Amino acid sequence: MPRPETFISCSVKPNRKAKKPMSDHLTFHHQFSADDFEDQYNLRLRRPDFETTVLRDWENRSAAAREQLECSLDVRYGDGDNQRLDLFLCDDNTAATLVYFHGGYWKSGDKSIYSFIAEPFISAGVNVIIAGYDLCPELSVTEIVSQAREAIIAIYRHADDFDMNPERITVMGHSAGGHLTQMIMGTHWNQLASDLPHEVVQSAIPISAISYLEPVRLTAGLNETIGLDETEADDQSPIVSHPPTSNAPQLLVVGGAETEEFIRQSQMYQDSFYSDERNIAITIVPDVDHFDILNVLTDSRSALFEKAVALINDGTLEPT
Repeated sequence: MPRPETFISCSVKPNRKAKKPMSDHLTFHHQFSADDFEDQYNLRLRRPDFETTVLRDWENRSAAAREQLECSLDVRYGDGDNQRLDLFLCDDNTAATLVYFHGGYWKSGDKSIYSFIAEPFISAGVNVIIAGYDLCPELSVTEIVSQAREAIIAIYRHADDFDMNPERITVMGHSAGGHLTQMIMGTHWNQLASDLPHEVVQSAIPISAISYLEPVRLTAGLNETIGLDETEADDQSPIVSHPPTSNAPQLLVVGGAETEEFIRQSQMYQDSFYSDERNIAITIVPDVDHFDILNVLTDSRSALFEKAVALINDGTLEPT
């Protein structure tokens, strides 16, 4: 019950119809028409049942999770309306902690929809913190990235208050939340504040992440609300301006039934930043689209869940 408010993986190759070499990461999209951008990036068009089926199921499961699990809801980490955390803690101050950022193209969604993420991880002995943030168009993507960093800093600084271990933080995000995850991994923490170490986050799991924002800028049906210009799209792209600042391992996850572009986004991040010292692995979940991938993630019997828990708890990540 909530406490009161406080201040199946495989390495299959995707079926892409590539017209240019994959190595040409930043110009590959030049071949796309306006309709191509909508088809590849405006994913709600592919799931007309999103509101009635996908979202309703997540909301129902999340309401049940908040009733069944010990949780502290709406813990503030900043002044923004949505700068709040929902904490699901497993009563073990040595446990690893998973911090989750939701998707919605920086313009929709709410942390309350994603409480269902917590249940299987709590059962596996992992704390879960669901982070909220303010949205476009009231905020820019640049400002949302700053809020995500504020969330991580607050969690690290207040770990003792939360009775959790600040040395065992993993960040995970889906879609736009995957972008925030990669931006967090590209953060120079000790340049932001002298009390922060070089490496605040020990591992990351970006799911269906957006590593390069320029194609999103060119997707009219999305960018009319997001409001990216060319400069911000580059400045806020992990693939262009924010490479990882540590060798913390990362597990990139993408659905085998996602669009060609979403699969390419993860592949180009790995191609750009994997090294002998920095393990960045990709798991492609067969026959799963952009939304249902979260249902596989939260199935404690799935290979994806097992991989995630191994990385969170032990730092174990098989190279690809």
